[in-house]
Amino acid sequence: MLRADVRPRELWAWAMYDFANSGYTTVVITALFNAYFVAEVAANAPWATFAWTLALSVSYGLVVASAPVIGAFADLHAAKKKLLAVTTTGCILFTALLYFAQPGKLPLVIVCVVASNFFFASGENLIAAFLPELARPRALGRASGWGWSLGYIGGLTTLAICLAYVTWAQSREMTAREFVPVTMLITAGIFALASMPTFLFLRERALPPPASNNAPIHSAWKRVRQTLCHLEAFPDLRRFLVCCLCYQAGVHAVITLAAIYATHAMGFAIRQTLALIIVVNISAAAGAFLFGPWQDRLGHVRAIALTLCGWLIAVVLAWMAHGQLLFWLAANIAGLCMGASQSASRAIVGLLAPPSRNGEFFGLWGLATKLAAIFGPLTYGTASWVSSGDHRLALLTTGLYFVIGLILLKGVNAGRGRRTALRAENRLRQKTLAKVAS
Repeated sequence: MLRADVRPRELWAWAMYDFANSGYTTVVITALFNAYFVAEVAANAPWATFAWTLALSVSYGLVVASAPVIGAFADLHAAKKKLLAVTTTGCILFTALLYFAQPGKLPLVIVCVVASNFFFASGENLIAAFLPELARPRALGRASGWGWSLGYIGGLTTLAICLAYVTWAQSREMTAREFVPVTMLITAGIFALASMPTFLFLRERALPPPASNNAPIHSAWKRVRQTLCHLEAFPDLRRFLVCCLCYQAGVHAVITLAAIYATHAMGFAIRQTLALIIVVNISAAAGAFLFGPWQDRLGHVRAIALTLCGWLIAVVLAWMAHGQLLFWLAANIAGLCMGASQSASRAIVGLLAPPSRNGEFFGLWGLATKLAAIFGPLTYGTASWVSSGDHRLALLTTGLYFVIGLILLKGVNAGRGRRTALRAENRLRQKTLAKVAS
């Protein structure tokens, strides 16, 4: 499974970053702080939900603009680990500053949300770029699945600790304004502590190209422009990135709005919604862990196609559900497919990217997934608005993204794409040697 110079401890250290950073998305974006922002910081104003989604959209827009450049710069300077340290510190710092989130401090809170989410997403791309250096091509799915499943466990662990504190605080009649800010410190502290193995044991194996140690930032911009202009030389990767943009839009819509759908379409109470989030995360961890080996055996394209079919089944069941039993079934199918599809996406990009440009091409993957994070929830929200609050119709509309993803996936050939990446790598090496010789 691992490359010759990689020890199991190093793969564990890499996967621990998924464990460390998942608490941020679970607590801040999905389960706790988002509701606090709307109800307390923005005082349930008519524009409160819009302000929250706008802040996230701005952060994702910044990632879209910067991810390929950050990746190219990391490749030029063999600096993935250094940049990962910067993004990790940034996310931890701005998450901790959310401790000061109180009514009347909306501008500060929005800045902290935008900055923390930007650093989180940038770090997510950088840690993914280490995957091809650790696992052999035939085991990318398994390794990615292990990391992603550990990430869901990390998110659940952080959420459980925060909920334990919230329960204790409520028993002492503390208000949300008192205990929710403290959970931001808990989340930041767990991120810092759990990411330490990554920086202690994960090695930076990439070497900068000759004469690139002092390359300025505009060299990274130039390299990205060249890649975008010549992306047609990687037809399978290009088609997969477009495919990924489509189906990830559906995934992000479900992740972002599942709690809202459960509340408004299914009539779930807060405790039921939190229980739903916990159970779905457990299903997602199981899906990522169990599906990884299947992906390596079945083939990356077939494996993703299978998960997209599962997503369609989950969407249709949730649309049909009027009782809780059928909705819980749909939610758990979605959880299994969520873990499997997220893990499989990361693995196939590692397979189709030239080895010396992992950071750059994973930056393009980050660009696609963050564009999806903007379009997916926006599509759901628009459909809900146009249909006068019909969340069932909005969910069914979002399911079209999975249909489009399946259609685009038919044209992706992973074996051909891998051969294309290796040929491009050989050409890059020959050009580098020629420059050195001259």
